[in-house]
Amino acid sequence: MNHDAYPDNYIRGILNSVKSIAMVGASPVNVRPSYFAFKYLMQRGYDMIPVNPGHVGKELLGKPFVASLSDIGRPVDMIDIFRNSSHIMPVVEEALTLNPLPKVIWMQLGARDDAAAAKAESVGIKVVMNRCPKIEYGRLSSEISWMGVNSRTLSSKRAPAPTQGMRLSLNRMSVGGGNTAASDRAAKNKTEQS
Repeated sequence: MNHDAYPDNYIRGILNSVKSIAMVGASPVNVRPSYFAFKYLMQRGYDMIPVNPGHVGKELLGKPFVASLSDIGRPVDMIDIFRNSSHIMPVVEEALTLNPLPKVIWMQLGARDDAAAAKAESVGIKVVMNRCPKIEYGRLSSEISWMGVNSRTLSSKRAPAPTQGMRLSLNRMSVGGGNTAASDRAAKNKTEQS
């Protein structure tokens, strides 16, 4: 898989097939990006599981925090990693001990670890790096266009406003492909400065 550019069908297939998402690095602080992504995905009908050892005993939008992936105690379709790149390999290694294995490892914007990706892919797990499922869902469903953002998707009909737990169709035709050059440049510049 070329992790520099993902075809829309690859992202669409993931977002349409997963049902449960464990978010590693989720925060109960309502101004943190992980909080927004968690809330958004939960409102779209995904079964969200917050993973953060620093918040065990607390809840995030009614979902209890667990300390680690192994504490979840049930199958998880996708691991969404909200940690910086230096913390990805241990999360992937823990994910590889789960039975059954997750279908997807997703690394948030700015997070990339090619060695961890290769390790996950070697056992058949799909990997996405340096992307946000919230943004990709909004882009592919054309929901993001309600805010005046060009989603590069075409349809003669506007997507319906979602209600609690409603999944929007991600099957709108994309014009320019799944490249998000701005986020790719930002990640590259961040890596070069390190």
